[in-house]
Amino acid sequence: MKLKYQIIIDEIKSKILSGDYRVGEQIPTESSLQEKYQVSRHTVRKAILELANDGYLRSEKGSGTYVSNQYQSKTSGKSNSKTIGVITTYISDYIFPSIIRGIEGRLNVEDYSLLLASTNNDVEQEKKALEMMLSFGVDGLIVEPTKSNLYNPNIAYYLSFKEQEVPFIMVNAYYEELEVPFFCLDDVQSSYLATNELISKGHTQIGLIAKMDDLQGKFRMKGYIKALGEAKLRFQAEHVFSYTTETKLDLNRNLKTFLDENLENMTAIVCYNDEVALEVVNVCRQLTISIPEKLSIIGQDNSYIAKNANIKLTTLTHPQEQMGHDAADWIIKKLQGKKELPNENYYQPKLIEGETVKDIREAEGRFL
Repeated sequence: MKLKYQIIIDEIKSKILSGDYRVGEQIPTESSLQEKYQVSRHTVRKAILELANDGYLRSEKGSGTYVSNQYQSKTSGKSNSKTIGVITTYISDYIFPSIIRGIEGRLNVEDYSLLLASTNNDVEQEKKALEMMLSFGVDGLIVEPTKSNLYNPNIAYYLSFKEQEVPFIMVNAYYEELEVPFFCLDDVQSSYLATNELISKGHTQIGLIAKMDDLQGKFRMKGYIKALGEAKLRFQAEHVFSYTTETKLDLNRNLKTFLDENLENMTAIVCYNDEVALEVVNVCRQLTISIPEKLSIIGQDNSYIAKNANIKLTTLTHPQEQMGHDAADWIIKKLQGKKELPNENYYQPKLIEGETVKDIREAEGRFL
């Protein structure tokens, strides 16, 4: 448990870094802080002293305590070497190591340092990561947004980077509330191609598994709906299974229920990504549902887990390492003063055929 003075330090520092307390602005009086936190004057003074020592505050005798800019000058004068902050939702699994490898490869060429943080797709952890980057004084920032399809309470921190003219770019998704450069896969097109592949193989009863707290999930659902509409197939709400970061823990159990209830009226599923697709494969094995004879499955992202799975998954490409390289290149060029840089870039996916999709036209043809 944090000591009381540390709680005061953390909250005042957060307000400074997010821009709630601006440089030169007076913070609440010691008496106000005592009342707010229900602590002694000694505890308040200890917190203020530590914040002053770190360059966040300065006290003027007889006037009060003000936000200082010394923490900025401390960090900005650290060395001639530039440091780029990288915030991802996850570090050690799925496509993220490849993205980070692409970033590192480009930064190493220019002898830039990398400061890495992850959020586990949790906005509170994103807040801590952003505060760390602001406190350190990174020269640029590459971010994979956290729960990008929901309102983000950390917008003020991104605005602080803008005010300090620290360039940042987003990968995989972006916050629609912000005008921010981004490099993303064309997620609408990815799911559109996946759905069309199934339609071309004769499937008309196609399900979707979508992660709805991330922007990719929203766009991948859009591609699925677009493909159904063009083929004049009816969208059926009962064929859509949605989940979030929190409910992912129950994915196996909930997928069993979903398949039990819908398998008789569904021949194929477009999955949010390869990780989910392989979880569907796992559930099908538990329920003795044969793939692709009874159920066809398509993943998305062509991840390393798909490449190393014991079944050759039909999936779609994701730029991964190229995206990381390009995002780092954008930051470097921005810091070098280049003006004409793209504010958005969509990578186009391509289908990778595997063994998890059945062409049911062949089977239908045998019975005509």
